[in-house]
Amino acid sequence: MKKRFAGILLSLAIAALTGCSSNASSNKESITIGSKNFTENIILAHLMADVIEDKTNLNVVRKVNLGGSNVAWKALLNNDIQLYPEYTGTIVANYYQEKTGTADETLQKARDLLKKDKLVFTNKFGFNNTYTLAVTQETAQKYNLKTFSDLAKVSGGLLLGCEFEFKDRPDGYPGLDKQYGMKFKEVKGMDHGIMYRSLTEKNVDVIDAYSTDGQIKVNHLTVLQDDKNFFPPYHAGPLVREDVLNKYPDVGKALNSLENKLNESVMQDLNAQVDMDGMKAEDVARNFLIKQGIIKK
Repeated sequence: MKKRFAGILLSLAIAALTGCSSNASSNKESITIGSKNFTENIILAHLMADVIEDKTNLNVVRKVNLGGSNVAWKALLNNDIQLYPEYTGTIVANYYQEKTGTADETLQKARDLLKKDKLVFTNKFGFNNTYTLAVTQETAQKYNLKTFSDLAKVSGGLLLGCEFEFKDRPDGYPGLDKQYGMKFKEVKGMDHGIMYRSLTEKNVDVIDAYSTDGQIKVNHLTVLQDDKNFFPPYHAGPLVREDVLNKYPDVGKALNSLENKLNESVMQDLNAQVDMDGMKAEDVARNFLIKQGIIKK
């Protein structure tokens, strides 16, 4: 009986300690990170979440794959999320309808414009994920395509497959039409992940792409030159609510550990690990951070 009683007491003590530990964990303050609905942005959100959890006492709630740019932007303004990965050109051209410039000019303008909404673009991850247009090698050879201007001349007989938001954004198809006179026979809106299959299966002739897409390399696509420099710089970095940085200064310090840690080639490889190798975005992000010595195992 004494042994049984002692065992019961031990069990109760362990349960009490476990409960205290659980309560302590649940009492940690939380912030919520979001992302857009494409692989790269989801990976970046996990990178940001992991360094914050590693270097601060905060829990990070992850609400990835929210939707297009405007969905994530509105969620941030409404404080439904407190931060997410964004791009300088998107901030200036899409959200504030202002003209972009060089990389440095666009970054500074983005930061100046964000002040009115009490938002902060903290730092650059180190790569420029600009929009581009891609075709198969067969199409490039058939029409002798090297530049956007070359494409504009034959666009009337071709099908463009693009993200839904690209159809309407001023830094997307409407702007391309205005700058280059591109008028495709048909424009088909679709999710980012479907575009490459549509192109390789010849359901469309041209797609909009990101310069860091892993599938460009995997599918041996031809990326056309933006010979009139229409697309602005799209340097990626964390976009954070100012009140969060004021309340939790360690968040800004944690995010700074990602500054200039990525380039276009590295980002292509990380994207390919998800899109082509079937790995989970959160595992790809964590493996990268551990390999770089940015977070502990």
